[in-house]
Amino acid sequence: MRMEKFTFVSKRTISQLPTGAGVYAFKHGKTLLYIGKAINIRERVKNHFGSPGYKDTSFLDQTTTIGFLETDSAIEALILEATLIKKHQPKFNVMWRDDKNYFYVGVTKEEHPRVFITHQPKEKSKVKSKKPKVKYVGPFVDGSSLKKTLRFLRKIFPYLTVKQHSKTPCLWCHLELCPGPHPRTVVYKQNIKNLVAVLNGKRKSVLQTLQKEMKAAASHQQFERAAIVRDQVSALENIVAHASIIAPIKNERERWDTIQAMLQTILKHKGTISRIEGYDIANIQGKQATGSMVVFVNGYPDKSLYRKFKIKLPDKPNDVAMIKEILQRRCRHPEWNYPDLIFIDGGKGQLNAAKAAVQRNKTLNCPLVALAKGKNELHIERSKKPTPLKDLPQPICHLMLQIRDEAHRFARAYHHRLRTIDLRKDS
Repeated sequence: MRMEKFTFVSKRTISQLPTGAGVYAFKHGKTLLYIGKAINIRERVKNHFGSPGYKDTSFLDQTTTIGFLETDSAIEALILEATLIKKHQPKFNVMWRDDKNYFYVGVTKEEHPRVFITHQPKEKSKVKSKKPKVKYVGPFVDGSSLKKTLRFLRKIFPYLTVKQHSKTPCLWCHLELCPGPHPRTVVYKQNIKNLVAVLNGKRKSVLQTLQKEMKAAASHQQFERAAIVRDQVSALENIVAHASIIAPIKNERERWDTIQAMLQTILKHKGTISRIEGYDIANIQGKQATGSMVVFVNGYPDKSLYRKFKIKLPDKPNDVAMIKEILQRRCRHPEWNYPDLIFIDGGKGQLNAAKAAVQRNKTLNCPLVALAKGKNELHIERSKKPTPLKDLPQPICHLMLQIRDEAHRFARAYHHRLRTIDLRKDS
């Protein structure tokens, strides 16, 4: 993996950026603000400025120059991004890093190491544990691309994912992705070492090591082993150099643009719709009542923006009043950034309550919808009759149900937590 310095251009000359895969960086003076990867660097950077997300606004105004490093493939871009983030600790990459955002590859330190993907590694404990020690490689930003990368690399360096393998070959063994119940320790550990080295950006050194091993095996007339290593060399060169694992940003943008156009038509709303907030209530006869706020950005949930509310109203079952309360409390927080669309899990009553709460806020002006339980009818602000979900385009139907289910899940999780605390106090 090449580790040359970034080539920087002014943010006014984005057209000078390359159109191939690689890593890009936003910089202010001598300070690196953010590092990302792309299958097309120029288009990805243009997307930051042309259709900025809620996070982009944090650093775009500060950016003075944009750097780039080209790679031979999307896999190399993924690995290089992880290496550079770990090395430079850019301000905004670090700011957004939490155990739900970044991914690591864990490798256990056992006779036959296991490989797995995890979130942020647990901090080292001074208390001795019987669990095997783990070495972590990362951080990786894109979990989906990381999974695909490991899927490719596992074909070259088969590895175990379970501590106790069955005595007979498993499904992964038949697919040649697992070394089986009795792997040769020396060979297996070398494969794991090579796998970790590739993930750390040392592909060229791994190829050199394999080529030397291939020649040594051939000179000792170990032709079967030489053939296996030869295939590993060929596969590693082909997969890393040519595999494309990062979905083009253009496809995601086109997907959301289509859904957004549908929403604008259904809601009779001309404004941009990017951030959607969903609300729900959870309680038992008004007790331990909680409210949830989930946030979807361009159709995807962003859990870092979720908020939960402990209802302050008397312990009486009144979902309409509870919805009104949490919307009033939400409107007091402009620092959370206001939504482009508000979704309520409920019927006409909940929708009117939310509308009354929002109208008191003069700076918040967005459409509201509510999804009634049972009939799955969507109540739209300013519409006289509800619209059955089955009559709406399938992408909108799926989106509404996803927001409802997520808001419901998040509210219930907090409600159960409060109930558990109360039960412990009573016991």
